[in-house]
Amino acid sequence: MRARGHRARDRHASLTRPRLDAGGLTYDGVMATLTERQTLELYEKTGLHSDIYLQSALVLQYPEHAARLGDALAAPFGDAGAQTVLAPAIGGILVAHEVARALGVRALFTERENGVMRLRRGFALTPGERCLVVEDVITTGGSTREVVECVRASGGAVVGVGSLIDRSGGAAAFDVKQAALATVSATTWPPEACPLCKTGSAAIKPGSRV
Repeated sequence: MRARGHRARDRHASLTRPRLDAGGLTYDGVMATLTERQTLELYEKTGLHSDIYLQSALVLQYPEHAARLGDALAAPFGDAGAQTVLAPAIGGILVAHEVARALGVRALFTERENGVMRLRRGFALTPGERCLVVEDVITTGGSTREVVECVRASGGAVVGVGSLIDRSGGAAAFDVKQAALATVSATTWPPEACPLCKTGSAAIKPGSRV
């Protein structure tokens, strides 16, 4: 999920952020950075506001950490027989690539065209092709469901859904096997009830959506 929001006057992390350029960063250290909660007031594409923002790009910018996360997310689906890994652009592209690398299959991504998630750039699926759908962060699951629908409409079979972070607290459910490296619960409010709005925080949009 990409989000627009308000930068709160105070911000903190519930987990200490390690130096990503330091050698020998442990898997726990990578996950600590990935799940760092920034105190931002976010305007989500659902129209709700939230006080938590998780920026996976801060970890995925480092290939060694992206590879480590890809290996970990691929593991629960090792016996799923996936032939292709797909993700929505833009946030899921690196995740799909690294999970596909770990599984030894190809990686594709979907894009919206006239408001509909589609395979573009000459990408195609063969009938019955077994596909794993992945994301960086799942919030409502809306974008992920669009990819699932795209795969099925293109003749593929979805064998699982994976994400680095499930920000829904487990509320976003799918009709196939599902796995996440971490689960985070986030509070949301309607704009008129948002307590951070009432403090006069400034609007920002830290994600990729305009």
